[in-house]
Amino acid sequence: MKINHLTPSEEQLMNIFWKLNSGYLREVMEHYPEPKPHQNTISTFLKILVEKEFLTIEKEGRIFRYTVAVPFDDYKKFQLRNFLDHYFAGSANELLKMLLDEKHLKPSDFNQYFEIKTTVVPLKEAPEVVTSDAIAEFVEELKAEKKKKKTKKKKKK
Repeated sequence: MKINHLTPSEEQLMNIFWKLNSGYLREVMEHYPEPKPHQNTISTFLKILVEKEFLTIEKEGRIFRYTVAVPFDDYKKFQLRNFLDHYFAGSANELLKMLLDEKHLKPSDFNQYFEIKTTVVPLKEAPEVVTSDAIAEFVEELKAEKKKKKTKKKKKK
């Protein structure tokens, strides 16, 4: 089954169905947040969602019962793939790097999914410890008179 994109309004209606799993127009209207659109508007969206194969329709007497055809998890995976392709060139590593860089994830968050063994390796060698004797030598060297350069006299011809 091919999943298509949903408009924000269609997605809002599908969120109600993902909670209910199935329902009638009347039930959907009860769960719709304020400001509620007109019943005809919701009915039009339901027809579109049936055409896009997100919902199935079953006639019961004079009314229709709508049932979810695309589970929320499938739609979530579809959206994640599109997000990765559009913003991260399909690279989950790049997404993960950004989540870590922006501090939305901490390395400790991975403990529930992975057994991670770490070793601590210094990035740089430890700097030399500077003693007070070394500082004193350096200061004396700065204070010492500069040696005069030997100058060669030019020979006259």
